Amino acid sequence: MRLINLKRLLFSFIFIFLIAPLNVTVFSQPIKKLPPRFKQWLEEEVVYIITSTEKEVFLQLKTDKERELFIKAFWKQRDPTPGTPENEFKEEHYRRINYANHHFGRGVPKPGWQTDRGRIYIILGEPRDIQSYTGNSEIFNAEVWFYQGLSQYGLPPGFNLIFYQKNNVGEYVLYSPSSDGPQALLTSYFGDQADYMAAYRTLKRINPALANISLSLIPGERAQFGRPSLASDILLQNIISVPKKRLNDIYAKKFLMYKDIVEVDYSTNYIDNNHSVKIFQDPTGLFFVHYAVELNKFSVQQFKQTYSTHLKINGYVADHQDKTIYQFENSFSIKLNEEEIKKIYYLPFDLYDMFPLIPGSYQFSIIVKNEVSKEFTTFEKEITIPAETSSARLSSLILSYKLDKRPTDSKRLKPFKIGDHQLFFQPRNIFRPQDTLFVGFQILNLDPSLIQKTKLKFEFLKESQPFLTEVKKVSQYPDRMNFIQEFPLEKFPPGHYQIKISLIENEKEISSQMERFEISPAAAIPRPWVYSREILPPTHPLYSFIIGRQLFNKGEMEKAEKLLAAAYNSKPDSLEYALSLAKVYFALHKYAQTKRLLLPFANSENVPYQLYLILGNSHQLLGEFQEAIGIYKQAIDQFGLTFNLLNSLGECYYRLGLKEEALASWEKSLEIKPNQPEITKKIKNLKKGLYPKLIGDDKSRNIPSASCRG
Repeated sequence: MRLINLKRLLFSFIFIFLIAPLNVTVFSQPIKKLPPRFKQWLEEEVVYIITSTEKEVFLQLKTDKERELFIKAFWKQRDPTPGTPENEFKEEHYRRINYANHHFGRGVPKPGWQTDRGRIYIILGEPRDIQSYTGNSEIFNAEVWFYQGLSQYGLPPGFNLIFYQKNNVGEYVLYSPSSDGPQALLTSYFGDQADYMAAYRTLKRINPALANISLSLIPGERAQFGRPSLASDILLQNIISVPKKRLNDIYAKKFLMYKDIVEVDYSTNYIDNNHSVKIFQDPTGLFFVHYAVELNKFSVQQFKQTYSTHLKINGYVADHQDKTIYQFENSFSIKLNEEEIKKIYYLPFDLYDMFPLIPGSYQFSIIVKNEVSKEFTTFEKEITIPAETSSARLSSLILSYKLDKRPTDSKRLKPFKIGDHQLFFQPRNIFRPQDTLFVGFQILNLDPSLIQKTKLKFEFLKESQPFLTEVKKVSQYPDRMNFIQEFPLEKFPPGHYQIKISLIENEKEISSQMERFEISPAAAIPRPWVYSREILPPTHPLYSFIIGRQLFNKGEMEKAEKLLAAAYNSKPDSLEYALSLAKVYFALHKYAQTKRLLLPFANSENVPYQLYLILGNSHQLLGEFQEAIGIYKQAIDQFGLTFNLLNSLGECYYRLGLKEEALASWEKSLEIKPNQPEITKKIKNLKKGLYPKLIGDDKSRNIPSASCRG
């Protein structure tokens, strides 16, 4: 299988036709067919420092002599003191490999160079400092490596790397603040895996130094919006590209002399993007966030005559109190034949997608991962979903270069489709004088009785100066919610423009929106290949489920209950729907309803920990202690002992008069987590016969909260 890279032609349009065509290079010699010594050199000795381009060329060489000459040139271009007998770079590189094999291969079923510590050591060398955290039962064994003075490779002046030993067995793996989170470092954390700050606070009580590094590997950088910053993951990606940055232009020029290669940037795995986010309302009243991401590089793999890639989208929405409102993951599998890939060969790639969101102001972030090439890109955007109001207002504006009118027979939704019209646009909003500008927008809450008195004012500014103004009556448009206005651009000279649309009611402006765009002098603009997909119609119960969870996360329990109940009633066999509704019932202290909802799922396969926890808590709070004990034991059988479960188990035993069992549960809890003053006090009192009264006087004591975010 071969990796093909298609570089995005999204440079300044002044130079767009000066760029040389991209060539798709095909590996002529698969790795498996290489002679053993060259296979070892490629896959073991230089695997972390060889660039993708060098590897590609090496695999095209036909003879052993060509390969030997290439290897000599490879080391020569990295020699810091050319002309001397020693090649310090080469000697240091092999020293690092030997060190990694000797120190990091112990007790693991692989050579040290293949471990995460070995890889980082080979790439970056000896760290300035190593802090070891071992022997603490509450956190997994970990090491923190500190590096400094590598700014010449595009890295921060100083940064940390964490390696931790999962389950305290085997190799130490590299830690990612966003992918792993502080919870990965804790031996007994059963809270919400999406709540990074809760895990951080738990870790901080145990080890403040390690906790601070767990949110950001870069000293002085703080977590944003209740989760680790993406800068740490960008750092990890940039570290892998460090060996590529050690090459000079002379080597690159010499390298280009070997073969005609694909014109593509291999220097880093982070790729740039242009993006746009718009908010529109569907006919049922739901608001959807529509977003477009234009990748500056799009990579596919080739197998026979098929080209494919797999994009994974991770979205995150948080309010300004750092509370997670919504998270989602979407996957896009793209397959193309040879004819199709020729058509899009020189075109930008745009991904369109959408999701529903409740009213409020949020921070929205997206990570797009290409799982074939291991490239990624990100963006963050402040967005606002308008609250319900009686006053009319304008939606976001879309400046489209192409309009496709589609019938509304299908009730399915599609990104950037307004009414019957599918709009195509690029985030950079660049047009030619030969184009027609299609402006798409909505008027929300328009009072039918005021339509005859309502106008739309279109104002164009060129370089901040008035250029063109048009006024139209709303009554001229056939649709009273979705609006499309066309503007031929033939009289628009090249330059930078703004368009402002104002909603005028009774000669008074009540709402306005503005958007920037550019008129380019280029003879042609490569319009993107757009990948989009239809989603379920807005009446589907999935949206009640999604919106209900968002309302729950925001703390609007009564509204969440109504929607999640509707979703569950439409699909009563869904464990996911039932558990989400149960969380609302539990938060509203409706324990009997919680119990009735979850009991049918208690003996299902792959029951999540939260179901046992919420169901057991509900039994306990209803005074059904024997039933609660049975549920807690099921949880222990499946997930192991935790201090929370043992504390609740002890409470139930005590309520049933089983003091020895209660004592055993609490003592075992202290073995897992010694610092529990309340449990210690109960044990002492129980042993002295001084335990004052039944815990039923405070039924909620020591019952772990059921985190419901998700």
